[in-house]
Amino acid sequence: MQRTSTTVIATVGGGAALLAHLGATSNVRAVVTEGDAPPLDRAASAWAVAARTTTPYLVHDADPLAAVVQAWTRRYDGLAPHGELEVAVSETLARWRARRLELPDYYLLVEPQEWPATRRHWFLGFLAGLAPTRVLVADAPILTTLPRLPTGRWWPELDQVVEGIERIVPDKAGLPAGGAVTGADRATALVL
Repeated sequence: MQRTSTTVIATVGGGAALLAHLGATSNVRAVVTEGDAPPLDRAASAWAVAARTTTPYLVHDADPLAAVVQAWTRRYDGLAPHGELEVAVSETLARWRARRLELPDYYLLVEPQEWPATRRHWFLGFLAGLAPTRVLVADAPILTTLPRLPTGRWWPELDQVVEGIERIVPDKAGLPAGGAVTGADRATALVL
């Protein structure tokens, strides 16, 4: 994992208005990527800016896993052609291995209750299961909570994150092997 001088936060949902709001302060740099560009190009662009940024926080709208998320949700919603997920994983890993993108320090989810169920399972189940304190749901004034972001384990390396992703079923995403949930194992998103 490449480290930066800034805390990188990827927003999912909320759009340019949220980023403009967050970028209005001196300690937050907001990066809005070109919306029409392919997801991996957007993620590489955001990462390039993050690598050069020294403000305490950098917030962007370019999830480096966007292509994988889309292919995974389409697969389990019965909309994906054969091989789409495998291609998305392969292309994402190629960019990561070339050091052109990295996972953000945090994912900030905006109104996930409005998302389709499979997409919620990805973020609040699968990703939150990998690093529970790194997936946050925005429910309050975000600027006041940035200095109090929780600490916790880092993400696994990206190749480990996507390894076997084609076998992760949405309603089991984030659960320990066997599917049983205990208080210590429950993947929960933190509410800001």
